[in-house]
Amino acid sequence: MEQFVVKGGSPLNGSVSIGGAKNAALGILAAAIMSDETVTIENVPNVRDTRVLLQAIQGIGAKVKYLDNNTVEINGSTINDVVVDYDYIKKIRASYYLLGALLGKKHESNVALPGGCNIGSRPIDQHLKGFRALGAKDDIDKGMVHVKAEHLVGAHIYFDVVTVGATINLMMAACMAEGSTILENAAKEPHVVDVANFLNAMGANIKGAGTDVIRIKGVESLHGCTYSIIPDQIEAGTFMMAAATTHGDITVCDVIPKHLESISAKLLEMGCTIIEGDDSVRVIATDRTLKATNVKTLPYPGFPTDMQPQMAIALAVAEGNSMVTESIFENRFKYVDELARMGAKIKVEGNTAYIEGIEKFSGADVSAPDLRAGAALVVAALSADGFSVIDDIEYIQRGYENFEKKLTSLGGNIEKVDNERDLQKFKLKIG
Repeated sequence: MEQFVVKGGSPLNGSVSIGGAKNAALGILAAAIMSDETVTIENVPNVRDTRVLLQAIQGIGAKVKYLDNNTVEINGSTINDVVVDYDYIKKIRASYYLLGALLGKKHESNVALPGGCNIGSRPIDQHLKGFRALGAKDDIDKGMVHVKAEHLVGAHIYFDVVTVGATINLMMAACMAEGSTILENAAKEPHVVDVANFLNAMGANIKGAGTDVIRIKGVESLHGCTYSIIPDQIEAGTFMMAAATTHGDITVCDVIPKHLESISAKLLEMGCTIIEGDDSVRVIATDRTLKATNVKTLPYPGFPTDMQPQMAIALAVAEGNSMVTESIFENRFKYVDELARMGAKIKVEGNTAYIEGIEKFSGADVSAPDLRAGAALVVAALSADGFSVIDDIEYIQRGYENFEKKLTSLGGNIEKVDNERDLQKFKLKIG
């Protein structure tokens, strides 16, 4: 089993280029099968989740071709199946995007119930409610979700809760339905906007993405296009927190600073210096003590739930007492027990973590409980005294491309190993 071995204690300094947004890529790759023409998608993060989704897309007959590590061609004209029961697809949450894409294209889809990180309940009731409003019937049997419609007709759909997944799924299904659809209480996240922009590039008629009301006029077909995915807000935020936690100076490049405003605002409160460029954000935390603050996760433009563990890591070594309130997922504090091994003083009550800042983490052997918490534990290890070993790094590899290489380029002492001999060799080499 692969592990990260880390020698901490050195500030991270330099610049790092941010890849394409995983959460946008998953929606866009699924939507690409809706055209019978070739679609070229650029800036695709080459991570486990995108590779698994592309394998599933191939499995139903679509043509998939990598032009390079981060550019993919997809042609959905050869799709010959609407059943997606690929073993690995059950391990990623975004498998449900194939429900909306196939329902829009073929008026039927049969997809294995989605998995992903165990960070809390993520029901698909709002997806199914929306599909029913468009005229589909649904059934869940033996772990498979089946939706089918004689024909799809536009509707007025109000989401009971703000949901990114259902917003994206209903945009895909509705863009090829007869007539007009209105989605109210829609999610406003950057990757929702990116999927809408991609669908429009293929000939869809979607207006209002990025607001809480999205209006869609159905079209008969979608054509090919070339499209580049937006930068990853969460990868960028992770490196911003790494600068703060290690008392470093990092410029994250190839980003959209607007998408990072909630993260930048909290780092400013904590005493960091933030310098924004046109497509970069620099975080300076050298020679200064981090200050405590309070954070509550909220739908965009609020503080992202996917940045909550990274934020808690930084606050754990800030001066004073902080509170982190998780309002999106109820099971997102599993990393706290692992962080306690490194000396953190965090107490969780309900959906709030109460953090008493310590001076520094101590190296320890820990396990990544999920994708974002795993990345946060790596950041904690880089700031800690001594060596740390992080297990279960396949979670981290679901969403971060070349994570350890990017950290090494910033001066981090980190290496991926898969046996005890290499682990000991690293420790001897670093000293």
